[in-house]
Amino acid sequence: MTRKLFEPYKLKNITLKNRIVMAPMCMYSSHNEDGKVENWHKTHYTSRAVGGVGLIIQEATSVTPQGRISPQDLGIWSDDHIEGLSELVSLIKEQGAVTGIQLAHAGRKAVLEGEILAPSAIPFNDKMKTPKEMSLTDIKETIQAFKDGAIRAKKAGFDVIEIHGAHGYLINEFLSPLSNKRSDEYGGSAQNRYRFLKEIIDEINTVWDGPLLVRVSAKDYQDDGLDIGDYIEMSKWMKAQGVDLIDVSSGAVVPAQIPVYPGYQVKLAEEVKHGADIPTGAVGLITTGIQAEEILQNERADLILLARELLRDPYWPRTAAKELQTELESPKQYSRAWN
Repeated sequence: MTRKLFEPYKLKNITLKNRIVMAPMCMYSSHNEDGKVENWHKTHYTSRAVGGVGLIIQEATSVTPQGRISPQDLGIWSDDHIEGLSELVSLIKEQGAVTGIQLAHAGRKAVLEGEILAPSAIPFNDKMKTPKEMSLTDIKETIQAFKDGAIRAKKAGFDVIEIHGAHGYLINEFLSPLSNKRSDEYGGSAQNRYRFLKEIIDEINTVWDGPLLVRVSAKDYQDDGLDIGDYIEMSKWMKAQGVDLIDVSSGAVVPAQIPVYPGYQVKLAEEVKHGADIPTGAVGLITTGIQAEEILQNERADLILLARELLRDPYWPRTAAKELQTELESPKQYSRAWN
């Protein structure tokens, strides 16, 4: 019997062979601090493609050197990055997976030498650097950097782009009133705080016609912060701009106590899906095939994003298929072992 987890899923003009997605996770493995792909990345991502994942979204890839979370992050701020990214894309596609890339800017959570940027000059906590409040020129240059990143992603052959608007990084910092205290057109009202993301989406849409995803943190877990209702409204705005799916995470824009338990963010994905009438991806402590199938069958989300579980088990699709008592075609090289 075919399970929903293993049914193909159409994402705009791309078809995934199943609904299993490798969530973007930083590997901190560009050891020359030049943002380039290394052999580690080729081994890491390709092995999950061999394992049967439908869509692999590459880790947060910085659109500017200043926007890296760490000096070892992958980058897409230079044409020099395209060759390595293109090779990685080719390796992943050769093994049957769709390729995605998460375009990112760390904002005030960058742990780098020199100046870091944010919507307001407020550090994340008392141990981290105070960022520079971005000028209008800084904002325009960063929006252009996201657009340029999308152009390079297209040249490298990626099928899907995800904009990183979650986890307290730059876009999330603009969205949340806890980190955005600006008094100009990029601060104050919800529409003004959304403007930075709006303009990034608009600019990417001028150069990109493939599936466009946005990852959000749909709950700040702090009084006076954003909650699910705010993100349902913003997801409606994103849908109107042509965003194809919202990847729903939560937290990390400010230090906060987050209650973590299996599937703790699924309800948020469900509320965005039905409240904004837009497809969503569920992520966060999803570990079993039965759990993933329940989410899909009950229409709580459209895609299942796995992070640490795929670090533990590169062949998780096979593990889930066995658990769900369904057939999964093996890589032909492994047929004597998988069946």
